[in-house]
Amino acid sequence: MSNQSWLDERRVDLIAMRVEATSRGPWAASIEGEDHTSGSSCIITADGSMDLSGASDHDIAFIANARQDVPYLVAELRRLAAILESR
Repeated sequence: MSNQSWLDERRVDLIAMRVEATSRGPWAASIEGEDHTSGSSCIITADGSMDLSGASDHDIAFIANARQDVPYLVAELRRLAAILESR
């Protein structure tokens, strides 16, 4: 194993902790005009919904998908770092 650190574990741990502190997933964007015809665009969570005043539909889709994307990316970073560190 190399002494070189391939991953800032502290930073990745903090990112993972922020994800865990959020409402349960999965989250989904509910966009007016695409997913429904009246009301405002929002994020649907396992526990309800949240409105984001001033957010664009793209912002809402990004934030909603981040709840699933960030844990995936954290796991992938750790997997790749383990491969690199085992060399």
